[in-house]
Order: sequence, then C-alpha cells, then structure tokens
Amino acid sequence: MKITLKDGSVKEYGEVKRAIDVAYDISEGLARNCCAARVDGKVVDLRTELTGDCTLELLTVTDPDGLRTLRHTTSHVLAQAVKNLYPDAKLAIGPAIDEGYYYDFDMPSLSREDLDKIEAEMKKIIKAGAELKYFELPRAEAIELMKKRQEPYKVELIEDLPEDATISFYEQGDGFVDLCAGPHIMKISKSMIKAFKLTSSSGAYWRGDEHNPMLTRIYGTVFGTKEELDVYLEELAERRNRDHNKLGREMDIFTTVDVIGQGLPLIMPKGTKIIQKLQRWIEDLEDYEWGYVRTRTPYMAKSTLYKISDHWYHYKDGMFLMGDEDISEEDARRQAQRTVHGIEDFSSLEQDEDKDLYALRPMTCPFQYFVYKARPKSYRDLPYRMGETSTLFRNESSGEMHGLTRVRQFTISEGHLVCTPEQIDEEFKNCVNLAKHCLTTLGLENDVTYRMSRWDPENPDKYLGTAEDWDRVEGAMREILDEIGLDYTEETGEAAFYGPKLDIQAKNVYGKEDTMITVQLDMFLAERYDMSYIDKDGQKKRPYIIHRTSMGCYERTLAWLIEKYAGKLPTWLMPEQVRILPISEKYFDYADKVFAELRKNGVDVTVDRRSEKIGFKIREARMDKLPYMLVVGEKEEADGTVSVRSRFAGDEGVKPLQEFIDSLCEEIRTKAIRQEEPDKDEK
Repeated sequence: MKITLKDGSVKEYGEVKRAIDVAYDISEGLARNCCAARVDGKVVDLRTELTGDCTLELLTVTDPDGLRTLRHTTSHVLAQAVKNLYPDAKLAIGPAIDEGYYYDFDMPSLSREDLDKIEAEMKKIIKAGAELKYFELPRAEAIELMKKRQEPYKVELIEDLPEDATISFYEQGDGFVDLCAGPHIMKISKSMIKAFKLTSSSGAYWRGDEHNPMLTRIYGTVFGTKEELDVYLEELAERRNRDHNKLGREMDIFTTVDVIGQGLPLIMPKGTKIIQKLQRWIEDLEDYEWGYVRTRTPYMAKSTLYKISDHWYHYKDGMFLMGDEDISEEDARRQAQRTVHGIEDFSSLEQDEDKDLYALRPMTCPFQYFVYKARPKSYRDLPYRMGETSTLFRNESSGEMHGLTRVRQFTISEGHLVCTPEQIDEEFKNCVNLAKHCLTTLGLENDVTYRMSRWDPENPDKYLGTAEDWDRVEGAMREILDEIGLDYTEETGEAAFYGPKLDIQAKNVYGKEDTMITVQLDMFLAERYDMSYIDKDGQKKRPYIIHRTSMGCYERTLAWLIEKYAGKLPTWLMPEQVRILPISEKYFDYADKVFAELRKNGVDVTVDRRSEKIGFKIREARMDKLPYMLVVGEKEEADGTVSVRSRFAGDEGVKPLQEFIDSLCEEIRTKAIRQEEPDKDEK
C-alpha cells in the first residue's frame, strides 16, 4: 500500500494503517498537533483506516479544515460541561461554523455569568485530558441508547436517517456520549484546546422552525494560539460596537416597542431623514436617468390576484391574511379567470366581496402587471420599465427577527421591466449596471458577492415550468452574466418559483449573509396574467419580464450603512450635516444668519444654543458623528467667516462662509465619500 503525502513523498506499508499512525511515523510532534486528515481530497477523522493506495494530508490548526475539526471537538466539550452543570439540559446539535462553533440545548436562557461558569467547567474537562472514542451502533440500538439517556432531539435525528445509515458516536471523559459523524481530534488536551472563549447565547428554534421548541444556543470560538483569539475578540468587540441593532438605537435612528409588535420597527426622525434621502435619490435616478415610469399600487389585494400567478401557493404561509379563507377553489378559479380576461359586469364582482379573502402584499409584481395591461401596448412601447417604492409585508417567524435586517413590514426600490425577447439581454445588463451604480455611490461595491440562484431539479413541484424551460432560461442568464464579466457563484434551490435570479449578497458585522439586491428573469407570469404586445408583424405576442430592485430594501440598506460606516455615514446621507456652535449667546444672531444661508442651500443644519462651554459642545458633536461643526464668535461675525471642524480632518481652520457652503454643497451634490484622516484629528 502506497501513501502519497502532500510533499510528494511516498510511505509504503504492508498492512492497514490509521491516518494517525502515519502521522506518528513522520513525527511525534506532528501527530500531537494533528486535528484531522484529508484522504484523496476528503476530510476524515485521524482514526480512519487506510486500506489501499491513496493521497494523505495531515491537517493542523493552520489548515481551515483542521481548525474546523478542533472547533467541532470544542463544541462537544461545551456540551459535556453543560450536562455536568445542568443535568436536565437536552442536547440538540453542535456544529463548527465559520468563526467558531455553537451548540443548541433545551434549557433555560443563560446570562454572561452562566457562560463564565460553563467556561470554567470546560477548562476542568480539558485539564482532565480524556481521549475521544469512536463507535458505531445499528439504528435500533442507537435509538435505544439515546432514549435511555433521555435525549429526545438525538432520537429524532436518528429516526430521520435511512434504515441502512451508519450511526456513529463519540465518547469522551466521564461517560459523556454524543451522536456525531465527526471528524474529531484524538484527545482533549490543553495543548490542543488552549485558546477558547464562549462569546454569547441566544434563542434558536429546533431545526429553524418556529413551530418547534425554542432552544438555547451557545456560541463559542477556539483558535490555535491565544494571540489569534485575542485579535478575534477585539474584532468581535468592534463588530458589536458597529452592530446596527445597538448603534442605530443609540443614535436615535430607530427603535422597537413590544406593544406594537416584533419586526415592526419605528423609524425615528433621524432614520426617516436618511431613508428619505435614499428614496429621493433612487426615484430621481430611475425616472430621469434610467427611463422608468413610477406607479403607486395598493398595499392589499384579494387572494385571487396571488392565485393567478401561484404566489398564493408558494407564499401563503408568509402572508398576512384578512377575511374568509373558506372561499372555494372553484370560486377562486372563476374569479381569477374573470380578473385576467376582463370583467363586463362589475356588479357581479361586487356581489362576491363578502366571500373574498384579502392579503397584505408580499410583493408588487401582480399589481404592476395590471398597470401594464390597462392600455394596449405595441413593440414601440417596450421596454416598459415600471418602478415603485413598495411597502411590503411578510409574516417572518419571530426567531428570524433582527433589528432592521429582518422585519415584517419593509420598503424596497422595486421594479418590473416588460420587454420583447430581443430586448431582454440589454435590459438585464442595465438592471445589473444600475445596481452596481447604486452600490458604488454608497461605497458598498467591494462588500458584495454575486450569486446566480438556480432551480432545484430534485424538487420540481416547487417551480413552474419544465426542466427544459429552466435549462433554457438559466443558460441565457449564465451567458448574460459571463458577457458582463461578473464573478459569481451558483446556488441550487434559491431561484424564485417562476425563474432564476441574480442575487447580490452581503454580510452583516457578524458574518450572516443576506440578499441585498436581486435581478430575476420571469418566463411564466406574462402568460398567467395574459400580458401581451402587438409586434412589428401585427401579431399579438407574450413579453418577457424582469423583476429587480435597484438598491433593495431601505431598512436593510440602512442597517448595512450603519454597520459599514459605524454610524458615520457620508455627508449627503447624514440627517444632521452641520451643527453651528456659537461661543456665547452674544453670537446667536450671527449663528442664525449662518443657519439661514445653509438652509437656503438645502443643508441639514442645527444651532446649539445651550449655555455650555465650547469644548463640551465640540466633544458632543463629535460623539454624534457629525460631519461638520462651525464655531462662530466675535472674529467670525466681524469677518463673515466660520471656524470649521470636521470628523474627517479635525480643525480645518477659518473659512469664508460662502467658500464653506460651496465646498459642502459640492460634496453633497456629488455624494462624495470623504475619508477620515486620524493624523489630523482634533488635538
């Protein structure tokens, strides 16, 4: 048997060897530091037996897969510590994740003091230095073992596995056993698990389903060295300081109130001002530079509208419903046909009103389709680009709610483009270019990734159309993205039910990824809604449709901007751009004059009239993250100047008022992103 190592050297053996045995043959020090192995490209446990010729890489914490294995083992140490301290806690799952690990338990919620106590118990377990023992059981015996140990979540996991599945366990320490496929390190020891920390705890639904029990999730991390851990913990503290859910509340940008409801944030005056600036920019951009017409459609509609497209059957569980849900499918089909193909007798429609079920809209596309259908269209009218600032409603599960990024009512820069087949490529490219322009203007272009979201051929019932339809349209989208030169990945199962899409993804400060902007190809709904145009040959034809957002959800974008800039947004977006600081009340009149000139030029400005010392006023303005402070006193009044201080360069000196106004207005007009210069900061 020939074992080819990473450096190309070959080890030959006449009998079966475990990966760890080969490590010891090379070096005892290497064996002590190994976490896992990669055999023929697959990551495996060091206990894995090598029975034939293969390639072998021995992985330490310097390899991502080696570090992931160490983190997985540390999650088991966490589970053992919790069971030692809280014997009634029930084990759920405990995977390694990108920055550490977590473990879910059925137990009461925990405080920071509780986490510290668990950490101390983990140190005792690590100091004891137990080996991890791997064993397998037949399915029935595995279920019996977990029932005997009173671990119902483990029983459920095993029962979901196929009859012929290998059911594997690891045992460690004083009889602690956990269901696990591995891999794991060979032994729990201080030399391996020497730099770990429990970072937080939160609630999490079992299997992510709000209908299941709420569990307590404990997050932790571990690194190969204490220095790496310290760097990570510093980064984590910085992230928490940037967390929009914390910073946005501190800055009075938004708040939430229990009596109003979860996922329904109140946008405060400052936050409203920021969103107002974004909205005005986007609407003017789309209408005057990209050729959109603007619509305004209802917030609710009959269920009939959503049934025409099949949205009802794909999104109903996430919709807010109002009315009688017992309307028959026969009545629904009758109303749908009548709605699509025209109504001659409107009185008959009104007779059905008392039987109708209404829903708050989770999307705007069906509404805009009827805007398009209101007047006949010819090929000369296309592309017909409809834009709307759309407030939408989605009944997200309570466990998914977070600040402004996951809410039940939100507003997006939505649009639908109705095109001829010949126009689809250029219009799709223009939608991508518009999205990239918005990202670049906001300074976010380097913070996103691109994902082509495809259908799942293993679950065709989730989608409209045939495999041939999807292969054709996905191929067309792939060609467009390649022509653009976009660097993108592909993800199966993330498409809309009516077509593939390009999702522009970004991560929050904690690494959770969300879709910020999307561009979708729709190959079915024009027929469902009987949309058409008259072509050059005089024939009635079906158009193509593109669904898109230019900047995405305003609430989510606001959260993203707060975290990106730590609350110090570009000047044009700040709700307060300038604060005038008169040295004393003697200069209030001049401060008011400066205020009037700035307001006349469209600047968001305030005057601090408090009887505080000027140093205190400056410090407070800096803490409020203001772009500019204008100090005015006797000399400034006499000369018609202002003493400029900014968060970018500290003391910028005395400037004529008009010169400052011209410079500021240019910065706002061009939406410049001015960088801070710490070396010139306030002394």
